[in-house]
Amino acid sequence: MIPFSDEELAHAVANYLPKISEYVASHDGTMDFAGVKDSVSYVVLGGTCNGCSMSTATTKMVIQKKLRELIHPEIVVESIFPDQQDMLPEGLTRA
Repeated sequence: MIPFSDEELAHAVANYLPKISEYVASHDGTMDFAGVKDSVSYVVLGGTCNGCSMSTATTKMVIQKKLRELIHPEIVVESIFPDQQDMLPEGLTRA
């Protein structure tokens, strides 16, 4: 169980994502923080990541892995593409 509120987690994730975005940018992709809902962090992957078959691997093996190292080992990260933003849960907490 993550010992943070959604608000605390949103601030931490927003703080650390720029450090991780270098990897995404190195592949000409973009990453925007959408927010947190029920301890799940949501990011929007664009640029060359938009529709890429490897985007799930990027989300889990790069973004989530690094946030687990930096913030908490149980962090969960989910990603969507820009045209899927209507699929985000309502009431996201943003930093």
